[in-house]
Amino acid sequence: MKTIFLSSVLLFLLNLSFPAFSQPKSKTGSEIKYGQNSKNGRYLQIRGFRMYFEVYGKGEPMLLLHGNSGSIESMQYQIPWFAKKYRVIAVDSRAQGKSVDPSDSLSYEMMSDDFNALLDSLHLDSAFVIGWSDGGINGLELAIRHPDKVKKLAVTGANIRPDTTAISNAEIQSMVQQVNMLSHAEQYPELANQTKLVRMMIYQPNISHETLRTIKCPTLIIGGDHDIIKPEHTLEIFRNIPGSQLWILPGSGHNTLIEFKDEFNEQVGNFFSAARL
Repeated sequence: MKTIFLSSVLLFLLNLSFPAFSQPKSKTGSEIKYGQNSKNGRYLQIRGFRMYFEVYGKGEPMLLLHGNSGSIESMQYQIPWFAKKYRVIAVDSRAQGKSVDPSDSLSYEMMSDDFNALLDSLHLDSAFVIGWSDGGINGLELAIRHPDKVKKLAVTGANIRPDTTAISNAEIQSMVQQVNMLSHAEQYPELANQTKLVRMMIYQPNISHETLRTIKCPTLIIGGDHDIIKPEHTLEIFRNIPGSQLWILPGSGHNTLIEFKDEFNEQVGNFFSAARL
């Protein structure tokens, strides 16, 4: 659903990890480790936790929001492409990546308020926003709760409900099983944090059609025709955001901005640069 790797919790319990995506290389041939780049990264004490983010490029600000249990590294194919034109702000969301959050609660509303506070701290009145999966939900919530902060919004693989109209029952049951496994395991901070992230996906988000209709910024709704999020649910989101655009990628699963990174970047770039009608 919203996690980039739905089985990550099971591997987490086994102390395994997924291999990192192949890193883009700079012109000098050295690897840029997005999410681990101290030259471009910094921490900000904000709303009760330390938020980590990295900034690349110059121009109008752009906010990149990753999926559940992901990090800045998840957006590594977008950062260098958009940094050619924009001031890209890639963020580790609350309780993910290097943004450690010890609290026992988590919601998409909280995270959207975090991003609003980040933009305020950087003295930015608004930004272009790209959100993937949970990051897409965060983007929708940011446009709903802080409409002045979003110039244009592109979201891929987002959902507005955590039920079988949005995803399959098998995916829901998988997450429930993951939480049960985590709850019965020996508890320590990292495990408790992972439980919090998965539990959030089971019960959230809960965004109504009426609330979606309050979104005023130009919005591009994206999904794969084999996405974990059902295409009909993606279509439902599109139909309830006034003036929005829809793009369903043929042959794509949930990882649209990795599987079709070049096409994704170009289409989203064109959407952002197009004059507003």
